[in-house]
Amino acid sequence: MKITLFYAPGASSLAPHILLEELGLPYHLEKVDLDEKTWSQGNYNQLNPKSYVPALQIDDRPLLTECAVILEVIGTLATPSPLPPYNTAEYWEQRVWLNYIATELHKNFISPARYGNWLPNTPETKAQVWTRVKPRLAYVEKVLADRGPYLLGWEFSVADPYLFVMTNWMQRLNYSFDDFPWLKAFDATMRERPAVQRVLQQEGRPHSLEAKKD
Repeated sequence: MKITLFYAPGASSLAPHILLEELGLPYHLEKVDLDEKTWSQGNYNQLNPKSYVPALQIDDRPLLTECAVILEVIGTLATPSPLPPYNTAEYWEQRVWLNYIATELHKNFISPARYGNWLPNTPETKAQVWTRVKPRLAYVEKVLADRGPYLLGWEFSVADPYLFVMTNWMQRLNYSFDDFPWLKAFDATMRERPAVQRVLQQEGRPHSLEAKKD
């Protein structure tokens, strides 16, 4: 089985990259330039008309997109699978978290005033994004305080790499963790995992937070 992950440093593709490492699955990386919309074979938009990452190619199957879906699919590839049995309460709870992060956190972290795939890059846009994500992070904080250190309790799940992307963005944007001690602890716990350390070293410096100059 050939697994190819299309990624950009610092983007949400960090989550499936971490999960692939955690599960010890063999994979190939293809770096995407999200400004020029190119990859090693040319025009990335021809491969993925959605024009963003992550994207996942498994053998000759259709290209997969959407981070939450990709994380769950990767979970099905490992033996034993880290996914809870289908149609159990634990399975649906994990689904809820994947969708919550995708729709309530991920989407709101992306500034409407941006160049390419940049995160907010001016004091004004950073402040606007923070007003959207802070109350949603407060909900996650309460859950972690009740059950921590991971989203589903003491066991690492496929949703945790996705939440780590969000706390990593908090770090990059210098958002305060003062009201979020459990999220700060979660971020630190994730950074201690060998797979996370390997991936951060592999990806290197994330794309710049500064707007491109004309």
